[in-house]
Amino acid sequence: MTTVTSTVSARVNSMLVGLADHSSPKAIDDLAAIVQLASGIGANQADTVFSDKRTLAASANETLDLSGGGLKDDLGAPANFAKVKAILIVASKNNINNVVIGAAAANPFLGPLGGTAPTITLPPGGFVLLAAPINGWSSAEAAADQLKIENSGAGTPVDYDIHALGTSA
Repeated sequence: MTTVTSTVSARVNSMLVGLADHSSPKAIDDLAAIVQLASGIGANQADTVFSDKRTLAASANETLDLSGGGLKDDLGAPANFAKVKAILIVASKNNINNVVIGAAAANPFLGPLGGTAPTITLPPGGFVLLAAPINGWSSAEAAADQLKIENSGAGTPVDYDIHALGTSA
């Protein structure tokens, strides 16, 4: 039996420094979101992981089947998601083209996205982290389980990393 424990975190820390007659005033802003996921299928839990480095040829796309479509975890076991709790996609800074996420032709995984064919465009070096640690986003075989990833242009391939956490039930 395998177990999954995870930490999902995002943080933005910035400092604004100005000039005044007798000082250098500054403002520091710090926003962080951190979630611990224990092993299991309930709220704030995950039992399924998919993580991979991938390359798409120029103008190519691929569709990842999140529920029963052949994804494997790092230990070689099936990674079938009933719920997606967190997903991180990172476009390589060395890409020339963008990485476009979403808008599968059939049974698209919409997760947090609205509308019928929404996409997220990641420029070189861009990333997106989406999390729903309590209830997750549903992914059902032949219903809402196709995550399309696309190379936005011709001429060069794109590299991206993906890491998804979720539950099998």
